[in-house]
Amino acid sequence: MEKMQLIVNGKRMDGRGLTDLRPLKIKAGVLNKADGSAYVEWGNNKVLAAVYGPRECIPRHDVNPYHAVVRCRYTMAPFCSMEEHGRSGPNRRSTEISKVIREVFENVVLAEHFPKTAIDVYMEVLQSDGGTRIAALTAAAVALADAGIPMKDIVCGVAVGKIDGQIAADFGKYEDNFGESDIPVALSQRTGEVLLLQMDGLLTKDELMKALDIAFEASKQVSELQIRALKERYAEKEAKGIAPARPAEGAQWQQ
Repeated sequence: MEKMQLIVNGKRMDGRGLTDLRPLKIKAGVLNKADGSAYVEWGNNKVLAAVYGPRECIPRHDVNPYHAVVRCRYTMAPFCSMEEHGRSGPNRRSTEISKVIREVFENVVLAEHFPKTAIDVYMEVLQSDGGTRIAALTAAAVALADAGIPMKDIVCGVAVGKIDGQIAADFGKYEDNFGESDIPVALSQRTGEVLLLQMDGLLTKDELMKALDIAFEASKQVSELQIRALKERYAEKEAKGIAPARPAEGAQWQQ
């Protein structure tokens, strides 16, 4: 079988350059009943995230007297793609992704402020087109900030890897399926910490370092859009009289 050519004349199948991201749209505060929520369209991915808490931790045997328990649930709707996700409910893949996303947020959420409680993060992939775990994590980070959960930083990320022997960012579905390596990366722009790094396929040390450099640079665009979405959400709440008024220039917030 002839190998699919993913790069032609320096351009990918959808016309992007090697480091270009797919179109990305982020909106915060899309669910009325959740404490925080966000919707992300990343390429043809469509992901909804909702946050509830801090709230009573049930079952009680999960309670930690020193900090909140962060719980994450990543699921894919059975209609999200025409491939392997044709049944509802968790599976091995969704359980693994839920676990790694939980570990990311356990490193940034200031859970010690809310002992004996739970913070629940739900991520639902409505439409899938490659890179769903990073799209879900991006939505969840905005939803946590929308819920007012204190964090060290708003996590952002991007998937990088190798296609046709070249390092590229933000794989679509065909690139994910037929590329040589795929590396989802999540990080903190403020501290430069890598909070998630998984790798499928093989890379040399030099290729890996180049991929990480591309991930750090590309994720800046994601971070900017996350912050913009939260500012727009705050402006909406302020216009409705829900958010506190902004302080005068140079003034401090009242305690």
